[in-house]
Order: sequence, then C-alpha cells, then structure tokens
Amino acid sequence: MFNRSFHNLCMESMILGATLLAGTSVCAEDRNLVTTGTQANIPTAIAQTPKVPQIDSDATVPQTNKMSQVTSVSQFSDVQPTDWAFGALQSLVERYGCIAGYPNSTYRGNRAIARYEFAAGLNACLSRINELIVTATSDLVSKEDLTTLQRLQEEFAAELATLRGRVDSLESRTAELEANQFSTTTKLSAEAIFVITNAFQGSVNGDNTVFQDRVRLVFKTSFTGRDSLNTRLTAGNTTTLQLPGGSAEGLQTFNLVPSNNNQVAVDWLSYYFPVGSKIDAYIGAINGVYFDFVPTLSPYLDSATGGGRALTEFASSSPIYRIGGGAGGGFNYRLSDQLVLSLGYLAGDHASSQPDSGFFNGQYSAFGQIAWNPNKNSGIGLTYVNAYQNRGAIFDLGSGFTLQQ
Repeated sequence: MFNRSFHNLCMESMILGATLLAGTSVCAEDRNLVTTGTQANIPTAIAQTPKVPQIDSDATVPQTNKMSQVTSVSQFSDVQPTDWAFGALQSLVERYGCIAGYPNSTYRGNRAIARYEFAAGLNACLSRINELIVTATSDLVSKEDLTTLQRLQEEFAAELATLRGRVDSLESRTAELEANQFSTTTKLSAEAIFVITNAFQGSVNGDNTVFQDRVRLVFKTSFTGRDSLNTRLTAGNTTTLQLPGGSAEGLQTFNLVPSNNNQVAVDWLSYYFPVGSKIDAYIGAINGVYFDFVPTLSPYLDSATGGGRALTEFASSSPIYRIGGGAGGGFNYRLSDQLVLSLGYLAGDHASSQPDSGFFNGQYSAFGQIAWNPNKNSGIGLTYVNAYQNRGAIFDLGSGFTLQQ
C-alpha cells in the first residue's frame, strides 16, 4: 500500500495528426451516449462546451427552409412596393394572414414552386377564410375573393385531396407512435461492439488472437426537457493488451467494462441540468469522470469510453482528464462565447465508511480548467488537477472499471 499526491498542470493545444482506426460497432456510441440525436453536419468547436443532453434533441439540425408567419408585407426584406404582385401579396398577408416567409425575413417571390406547394398555400388560405366566416368576420372577405378561391379550389382539387390525405396519414402514424412508444420521458440508446484483437508483437501475452464483445444500453430520462438522467447497463468480456512494465498504452475504449464475464451491471449513472443560462451542471453517481462534462479540446477523436472515434483511451484526449473518478460533480460556466470555466470534484472511495475513505478523506481529485476557443477550428486550455490516490496508476479513471490483464 502506498500513497501518492499529484499536482498536474497541463497546457493543451489543438491536436494535429491523424489516427487510423479499425473496429466494428453497431450504433456507435459518442461521448458516453450522453448526447442524443445526430449532429454530423454541424461544425464542432475545438473547445466546445458539452451541452446538456435534451430528450428532444433529435431536431438539432437547422431547418433552413422552415416558414414563419408574418403580419405585414413590410417584414419581407426582398419585397418592394414596385413589385408587380405587391398589392396581391399585401392583401393575402394583412387581410387574411395566410402567407408565410422564411426565417431570414425573405419571401423569395421569384422562386419557382410545384403545384403541391401552391396547393398547400391555397389550403392555408381556405382554412383562414373559413375561420373568418365562422367567427362572424366574413365582411373582411370580398365576393371577388370568394369567387377566385372557388375557381382555384376546383382547379387544384386533386392536389388538395392528396395533401389532406397525407395529413390524415401523418396524424394516424403519429397517434400509433405515441401509443406504442417506449416512454414519453425516456429514450433508449444502444451500442454493441464485437472485436477480433491481436497485439502481434510487444505484448506480454504474445500474438494470441481473441474475440471479445461489449454491449451497452443507456436510458436517457428528461423531466424538464432540458435535463438528462443517464442510466447505463453494460456487459462484456474484453480484456486489455498487457504491455511490458504494465504500461497502459494498449488500453482500448471497449476494454472498460464492469466485469469480464458478460455479467450485466449498472456502470454509469449521471445527471445533467442547467442552472440559469450560463451554467451546465453535472452530477456523477457511478463511474463519474471529468470528460463526461469538461471540454477536452479533442472533439474529433474523443468519444469518451464509447467506440465511435479513437479506439484507444490515450488517443482520445489528454490523459489529464483520466486522473481520478468515482462520484461527485462539476459544472461548466460560460464566461463568454469563447471562454469556459470548468470545475469539478470526484471521490473514488465515496461509499466506504472505512478510515482513509469516504467522500473527503479517501481518494479524490479536484479539477479546474479554463478553455478558450477563438474560433471553431482552434482552442487552448489551462488545466489543473489536484489528486490523492493510494492504489493503482495515475490515469485510472478512479478504478471504477474492471481492467483485466
């Protein structure tokens, strides 16, 4: 038994280089499967703050063609009083309120449209006029407009019928999904990794080829729509490649399992929630680690303990984020759009009442970081960790995982 006290000061900069990875992953996990939805088309900042996972974050891709309702034709930046259809457009917008524009305050009046698009606009105007008639404001609807609408309704009868059929079909499918969905507050994500591994040379175990697996199920529950409770079940039989001297460079992300005999266990329990508009808080109850919530300045390689990006722990991000772990919490405070302050505290022997154990008297690590990203393609961080350990290596993630040799 021995004691260690570590004070680590690390200056990190943008990683240059490339890593060739190989592996088979089904529904590959990213960032411990904290974040949901797909964001492959959204540029990632080097020092981007991990966002609070949201239960409805599937719709994260910007919808550039989404229409927005307007109340005055003057809200359109590309419509001028000299335009030949200005009067007609003004009437539809200000009298009937059945014309929508684009989010950038444009109408795009010169863009060609399909008959179905015209039918959709016509259907909106028909619905609006019916509302005016029902609410006894039919004096706003002129006889000439009614005659024109009747003619258009007859001409576009087929398209209108098709649109209404699609709406009915969507409503039916939506009702079926709501009736058979897994949960209204919980989403299920899964990852399955099957690997054939061989060190070929340099391993204490020689060049023995092995077939291993790891399967994870993550239940993400939101109570407010902005928070996320993550409960992960894991089973696997992956073992590490034992290198001379016990070096950990061969530690691969799929080696992190609660046991090595495919027994199912809860190996991650965490809760993310916002505090105001500038603070994203984190609580880790089981196997909490700092890269769960801290910007690691390595977004293109770091997949935490998942199999989606770098396959080795040391290729994912700086080892300083792997000093200590267990239970505790932390937060990210956005000082500005470019500066993020991260603070955290994790204890390895948090549940033990034995001497030299507990939340404050046993193994612990206190973390602090200032991350600055002047643009989306570069960033730099000043990171400090004060840790105490009485077993194992420095970069042991709090020894919450079984690392079989």
